[in-house]
Amino acid sequence: MARLLRAATWGLFPWRGYCSQKAKGELCRDFVEALKAVVGGSHVSTATVVREQHGRDESVHRCEPPDAVVWPQNVEQVSRLAALCYRQGVPIIPFGTGTGLEGGVCAVQGGVCINLTHMDRILELNLEDFSVVVEPGVTRKALNLHLRDSGLWFPVDPGADASLCGMAATGASGTNGPSTAPSRDNVLNLEVVLPDQAAATGGLGFWKSAAGYNLTGLFVGSEGTLGLITATTLRLHPVPEAIVAATCAFPSVQAAVDSTVHILQAAVPVARIEFLDEVMMDACNRYSKLNCSVAPTLFLEFHGSQQALEEQLQRTEEIVQQNGASDFSWAKAAEERSQLWTARHNAWYAALAMRPGCKGYSTDVCVPISRLPEILVQTKEDLNASGLTGSIVGHVGDGNFHCILLVNPDDAEELGRVKAFAEQLGRRALALHGTCTGEHGIGLGKRQLLREEVGAVGVETMRQLKAVLDPQGLMNPGKVL
Repeated sequence: MARLLRAATWGLFPWRGYCSQKAKGELCRDFVEALKAVVGGSHVSTATVVREQHGRDESVHRCEPPDAVVWPQNVEQVSRLAALCYRQGVPIIPFGTGTGLEGGVCAVQGGVCINLTHMDRILELNLEDFSVVVEPGVTRKALNLHLRDSGLWFPVDPGADASLCGMAATGASGTNGPSTAPSRDNVLNLEVVLPDQAAATGGLGFWKSAAGYNLTGLFVGSEGTLGLITATTLRLHPVPEAIVAATCAFPSVQAAVDSTVHILQAAVPVARIEFLDEVMMDACNRYSKLNCSVAPTLFLEFHGSQQALEEQLQRTEEIVQQNGASDFSWAKAAEERSQLWTARHNAWYAALAMRPGCKGYSTDVCVPISRLPEILVQTKEDLNASGLTGSIVGHVGDGNFHCILLVNPDDAEELGRVKAFAEQLGRRALALHGTCTGEHGIGLGKRQLLREEVGAVGVETMRQLKAVLDPQGLMNPGKVL
């Protein structure tokens, strides 16, 4: 159950209306001084370069800088900042590491960006309960480094070293699947500062509870539009006894995806299963200095005891060979596995290197496993026929894949073709009972697809929920709805 905190209102408002009549980028001096009074002058910036750094993420969406950036040190300061902004009608944009892919940090209406990275404490580690409580500045890698001698780890791995609360805010997932659930299923509890609501307290992160509405689930994936996540309780997992990775190349996209489905149908407990088409493999070879075949390829990883791994490897090798796999190789040493997965995690940058100076646009559809071969093969055909520069990579073990399309953001015609391709793919996924976004979120670019996915009643229900929690519509405006 989420723990919700009301924005503090004590002693903050000796003035009224001191931000009125100001345009975007023109916060008045008194308001900026009020921000400094909360967090200290060194933790507030209105410098153009700083604002621009906080007005963009990794997406193709153009930079929309906030009017000011603040760095709170604790939850009390977050609460006071939220109250200050809300009282004066100033938009609030939460910021973690800026690694999102849907324009989630773009300040489309200006306002104050609240950078939460200075709140980077691991508040509580409960080894016996397999749980940990972290502040929003703690990243995935930092947590696992802290856990390295505990026998536990947090396996959800979106590739980027994202902040854990940011991962909760976007419902991030990544390469660790299907045996490991996405962020949504590993978030046990949240502490959230609401800008204009009474306080409510919930549970302490129980693994099992039937107490009232699932408020934690409401905020996971809310993309900063309902409140500011200031702590999260996460489910931890035992470190596997042994780990083995593998790669295998295929004669076609169809063969690679069929192998994925057959492996899952055979109940092989694969920990990771990633697809890269031949374009992406070529890019990864160049960028990460690999020497893999330039062909549709699966990256796999298996966890378990030595005996269990031998059985998993034997069964998987039989399945992929039946689908024409070649260049089948295992990586058992930690260094070899690290090189392989580092290359996969750097696939985004490998793709960008194919066309220097351009931006990347990533699609994010997810479909039922049974429909994966159909949509992936069709998408590859469409991409080849489109004349666009792009590649396909995906967490195919849970039906999620991405087209990474390279585009000159100053070329309106090319950008329009990229967006049309992405929308067509999103609608194809919906027609196959899938979703337009498996892990990146809605952000700025998928709002129409969200309406098509959940329907008018679904969107209206979301609007009503937001109106209760954020009646002025100041939390990360312009996103999701």
